[in-house]
Amino acid sequence: MRWFPLARQECKALVSSKGVWLLALVLPLWTYRPAYRTWNELGPDMTIGFVQHSAAFVLPLAAIALGYRAIVGDRSSGSLRFVLGLPLTRRDVLLGKLVGRTVGIAIPVGIALAVVTVVGVVRFGLFSPLRYLAVLVVTFAYLAVLVSIVVSVSALAGRAATAAATLFVGLLVVFETLWQLLAPMLYSRLTGTPVNLYDPPADGRLFLIDRLAPSRAYNTVTNWLLEAGNSAGFHNSVISDLEPNVSSNVLVVDNTFEPGAVPLYLHEAGGLVILAAWGLVPLSIAYYRFDRGDLA
Repeated sequence: MRWFPLARQECKALVSSKGVWLLALVLPLWTYRPAYRTWNELGPDMTIGFVQHSAAFVLPLAAIALGYRAIVGDRSSGSLRFVLGLPLTRRDVLLGKLVGRTVGIAIPVGIALAVVTVVGVVRFGLFSPLRYLAVLVVTFAYLAVLVSIVVSVSALAGRAATAAATLFVGLLVVFETLWQLLAPMLYSRLTGTPVNLYDPPADGRLFLIDRLAPSRAYNTVTNWLLEAGNSAGFHNSVISDLEPNVSSNVLVVDNTFEPGAVPLYLHEAGGLVILAAWGLVPLSIAYYRFDRGDLA
């Protein structure tokens, strides 16, 4: 636990900054999205669905803005050499940065979600506590994955501007914003099969590619917990697409495959495997480079 003092310092520095509390103000406005169709399907559990919306754009943006300088900033200022001079291994430094920044962001996120939850209970009634707890745990795990990616890029980058640009374009724009559009294009390029999103082919590879982005894997798992449908889209869009005579550009397994014909790898629990890979693989690469001393 030699990394704990560093993690506590990182968390304290974040919690005492103004930016992290701005997140607590913005998140409830972004998260609270009641809809008649969602209420009709989920009832009071619609409040749990609000938590899912926190994953869209705001959490990735917060992780990038509050974490991209985690290591590259210390390297630029020279304080990284001081930290490495302490009785800490390079693994301790990475772990301390990861845990500290995750907890520092999770505190205002938790407060913001608590506000939304109270409003939801007052307006729509009590929901399933176990389902709410499960979605909350997955949400904070997703936040940890985002911070892991950000800290890893910060460890690999030579300059803070490079880390910020890489994370903004790669994580926020490509994987978090455009992946729903890029996934069918990638599938078509790989297989030569054109994709009409309003009548997609029953090919598991298309649906697998669609949920390879971190946010899409998160949506898949939380939709499973909400019993909203097997899809990487937002739960309200999935619920709408599952209604009779309604069609949208959201890929929904239940609407495309015949019963019993769904590939095993499209089970919603696979989203947890994808999230784990996003959390561990970049961190492992960063640790390998960092531990070699190339990035000190």
